[in-house]
Amino acid sequence: MKNRRLFSLFFLFIMLLSTLLPPAAYAAEETGAAAAPEITSRAALLIDPATEEILYEKNIHERLYPASLTKIMSALLVFEAIDRGELSMDQMLTASETAISSVPYDASTANIKAGESLSVENLLYCMLVVSANEACNIFAEEISGSIDAFVEAMNAKAAELGCENTHFANANGLHDDDHYTTAWDLYLITKAAREHEDFMTICDTQYFTLPATEYNDSRTYYTTNYLLSQYRALGYLYQYAHGIKTGYTSNAGNCLISTASKNGRTLLGVILGADRMEQEDGSSRVMSFVEMVDLFDWGFDNFTRRTILTSDELVYELPVDLSERDFVVLHPAEDVERLLPNDLNVEDLTRTITPVSEMVDAPISAGDVLGEIVISYGDTVYATVPLLALTDVDASRLLVFRRNALEFIQRREVKIAAVVVVVLIIAILLFIKFSGRRRRRYGRSRTYTYGSSYRGRRR
Repeated sequence: MKNRRLFSLFFLFIMLLSTLLPPAAYAAEETGAAAAPEITSRAALLIDPATEEILYEKNIHERLYPASLTKIMSALLVFEAIDRGELSMDQMLTASETAISSVPYDASTANIKAGESLSVENLLYCMLVVSANEACNIFAEEISGSIDAFVEAMNAKAAELGCENTHFANANGLHDDDHYTTAWDLYLITKAAREHEDFMTICDTQYFTLPATEYNDSRTYYTTNYLLSQYRALGYLYQYAHGIKTGYTSNAGNCLISTASKNGRTLLGVILGADRMEQEDGSSRVMSFVEMVDLFDWGFDNFTRRTILTSDELVYELPVDLSERDFVVLHPAEDVERLLPNDLNVEDLTRTITPVSEMVDAPISAGDVLGEIVISYGDTVYATVPLLALTDVDASRLLVFRRNALEFIQRREVKIAAVVVVVLIIAILLFIKFSGRRRRRYGRSRTYTYGSSYRGRRR
């Protein structure tokens, strides 16, 4: 009983661990899916954020410069400060001289002046839609007291989210050799930011207007994301795209994180280190947008969500000891749906069942974890699910008694005691035997008959 509980905890731990770790990418040659598009960017990731199934990956753990994708982390800390009640969306913040002067003249800004006051909401639009670097600094000083302290909070949050290859050196993503992250870590950061509804609302905005202040007239800004708007460039608009953030420096190249939703499905993509590619007609194409669309179309066109396992399937009969019943039936702990390549049938998937042991002891309770089932195709693992006992299995008292008796007499200390008893018995018998011989040999037996030798006269 104790061993079975330990096995149950072990398999539950394995299942939990498998949900925390990134799943393996689907290889087209293994799954039968159409070949993935050729990606020239340094790193790329296409994932289903609902299930964290990776459809495509390229160098997703390589440390690269993120440019303004950094602002997703800065925005996350702003929204957390709002949640804590330290900020509110309508609160006015005033730009300091250091927040403005620390931004190079050729960097992306919203033309905010030192001493100018904007609401938290408008500063978020400046930061996420037009990629204003000074907005990050204004938030940093307000939330943490200084930009350096805010950067420390960014790194602490990255560690909390499980970002193992990330280090921030500033709040906005301007180049620094010690400022890096990965496609996977950026996914983890974006995943956390997307939990805040206003984040996606702002990131999905095509343009916004800042009201007039004592330093500026009202002005309208357009998104830097070409997938959402044609205002800045033609030929990139993607009707299914939603957000999220662009980035560019000469060191980082063109970077992009975006989501796309089609027919009830949402995919999330990350592109790092894309080039601007010259065309035959002399024009150029920003490949971060081009390759993001290619990945989205490939993901939507070649994968379909299907049920690969149901909890009511009876998948295994595990032999049982100490019971009148010979076996207990196992079933999966949950229903499982996965994105499968359109050319791959559910029947083609491999099911590998691993029970906790070749035989388990009764008693067993319905729901006990007694194994796991792994569903895979080639090297791609689609699911790892615990297997549960379908019904209770009672133990037989007679069989339990016999087992206990056998185990008792087989214990080492019992065997030693038995040997000692046997030796003692033999010793006693030998002692009795030899002591009897000695009495017969040295002690003669005499018989006296009184009156038999009296020779006196009778009267």
